[in-house]
Amino acid sequence: MGDLIGPRLYSCYNCRNHVALHDDIVSKEFQAQKGRAYLFSHAVNVFTGRKEDRQLMTGMHTVADINCRDCKHVLGWMYVKAYEDSQKYKEGKVVLEKYKIIRENW
Repeated sequence: MGDLIGPRLYSCYNCRNHVALHDDIVSKEFQAQKGRAYLFSHAVNVFTGRKEDRQLMTGMHTVADINCRDCKHVLGWMYVKAYEDSQKYKEGKVVLEKYKIIRENW
């Protein structure tokens, strides 16, 4: 009998703490300052930083940095509030920068 393979995961690049499931990706079409990023419906084993307004490519948003719970590295951000109606779908979702996460169980 073959080995059972668990869900495909994303982990923190620094400490390998599991932070998201591949199945929770909403979009792979996001851009961060240093490259591509993925929008997830939610993340685990993380905590949020202070909320602040930022002017992003798609307009003004209230966001909070997302940090790895174990090593404290910033992995991306969470959309707290979108000011434009067309961007409201992002509220409560998490962006993780691709270079700050690694794939596991692939």
